[in-house]
Formats: sequence, C-alpha cells, structure tokens
Amino acid sequence: MTFSEPQAISISNRFPSKKTLKKPQSVVQFLKQLGFSDPQIRSSVRLKPNILFSDVDKTLKPKLQFFQDLGFTGPYLGKFISTHAHVLLYSLERTLIPCVDIIKKTLGNDENNQGLIRVLQRSYWVVPKPVSRLKCNIAFLESCGIVGPQLSLLLKKRPWVFFISELALRDLVSRVVDLGFSVDSRMLVHAVGTVSGMSRETFSRKIELFRTFGFSEDECMDMFRRAPALLGASEGKLKFGMEFFLYDVKLERSALVSWPTCLMYCMRERVLPRYRVLQVMKCKTLLKKEPTLLSVLDLSEEKFLEKYISRFRDDAEELLVAYKGDPLD
Repeated sequence: MTFSEPQAISISNRFPSKKTLKKPQSVVQFLKQLGFSDPQIRSSVRLKPNILFSDVDKTLKPKLQFFQDLGFTGPYLGKFISTHAHVLLYSLERTLIPCVDIIKKTLGNDENNQGLIRVLQRSYWVVPKPVSRLKCNIAFLESCGIVGPQLSLLLKKRPWVFFISELALRDLVSRVVDLGFSVDSRMLVHAVGTVSGMSRETFSRKIELFRTFGFSEDECMDMFRRAPALLGASEGKLKFGMEFFLYDVKLERSALVSWPTCLMYCMRERVLPRYRVLQVMKCKTLLKKEPTLLSVLDLSEEKFLEKYISRFRDDAEELLVAYKGDPLD
C-alpha cells in the first residue's frame, strides 16, 4: 500500500519526531493480515494518522480483537475502522469496553449483537469523554420518560443523539416540547428522533410545503403530533402523496389531518397498487359497500390479497394484473 507524495509528506510533517518507518510498516502489514484492503487502510490513516505509530501487539491487537469478538469479522472490520479509526486511539479498558457495555445494556435483548453493530457503525463518539457523555444523556432522556424499549428504539435509529453535548440534547428536547409534545407522551421519543435528523430550516420548509396545499399552521402541527415521523419523509415524497390523495383520490384535507400516516406509506409499492385494485373493483361493482382507501392501506399485505384479490376467483387474474402493474400507468 502506498500514499501519494503529497499525502506522505503531509503525514510525515505531522510527526517530525518519528525517524523510522519500521512501526508504520508493521501496522500496515498487520492490518493487511486482518483483511483490510488498501483503500480501507488509506482511509483509516487519513482519519487518524496516529495509528501508524501504534504498538501492534500492545495497542492494536487487543482493540481489533475486541471488535472482532463483537461481530465485526472479515471485510466488515476493515469497513468499520476505515470510517471509525478514532476508536483505535481510545483506551480499551477505560473507554471502549464501558461504552459498549452501556450500549448493550440500553439495547436489551440483542440477538447476535446485530443492534449493537448497527449502533456502533452509525455512532461518531469522537468526544473527550464518551462514557460520561453516554451516561449523562441516557439519564436525561430517562428523566423525560424515554425509557426501556423507547430508549432502545431511539438508540438504534438516532445513535448520534446519545453523544451530542448535554446542552445540545436539552435544547433538542426543549424544541420538541415547544412543538406541543409532553414529556410524558409516548410520542415524545418519535418527535425527538425526527427533529434530531433535520435542521430548523428543513423542518420549517416541510411545514411550509403543507401550507402550500392549504393546510393551516395548526393543522400542520396536529399532523406532526399525530405522526412525528411524517416530517422525516423527503419533500418529494410528501408532495407526491399530497397531490395524489387531495387531487386524484379527492380526499378532504381533514382526512389527512386525522390520518397523516397514509403519507408515510410507499406510494409505488403500496398506495398506488391498492388504489388501482379498488378502481377495477369499482368498475366491475364487485363490492356491495365500497371501502375507503385509507382503511385498505392499513391492511397487511397478506390480509389485502386475501380480502380484495384471492376471494374473487373469477376476477382474480385481472385484479392481480392491476395490483402488479406499472405504477406509472
């Protein structure tokens, strides 16, 4: 593995006291033996050049073995370290093990460490004292009523929330409370997850998008409080959904306010196929009482097929063609 001349000069200039390449060569060789690719080694070194001067036996081996034991095996180890090289600079006993223990305890039942691996891959705990940061933030979230499965859910979906400063976390929860969520509401955790994933500008822009379709400020906030994850959807998805439900299906705005989760369904895989089936059934008068699209969307895939396709044997093929057809037809 080689670095370009500018990269090599840049790294060497940061460590003027290092006169020999013996240790960097042994580090690179060790990482290759573990299955790291050249691009993964270069990425790791670019992030944290210090690792080139780490002691292989005393420092790197124990830490990398620790991550291997957690489930980062084969190519996954190199992929993880190439974006999280900073973990190799933390103390194994004082930081890495305690942090992982806290995360595992918070996740609860976690088969084969799959949740843990996902959290570690999405976490950027580049903070001076990650252990104390984790403990403080977990304690604060629990004081807000986010405990047990809800705390685990937030950790899986928004792990970075657990490593921001306590001041930033308090500000985040304060913003959510100002939007109308109570600290004892089960919706609080979902609102925290959504708001943490976007800037204030993006949040305001999405609210304004709803306003362009005639929703009042109060209606927008009512929809958000009913379905906090709603504003996590892209603006394109929200626009497509509102155009479809308001202009094609001709739903009243009040229906979307009462049931905003319909805007979160996948349009091309769930909403449009089921809508086409209902249109065919309506044309063929297959149902004595026409169901609402919203009630049909709420059904599981298995239940929908059973109730609206397979039981109509004479028309099942036509209904299935409508269901599996081109979503852009």
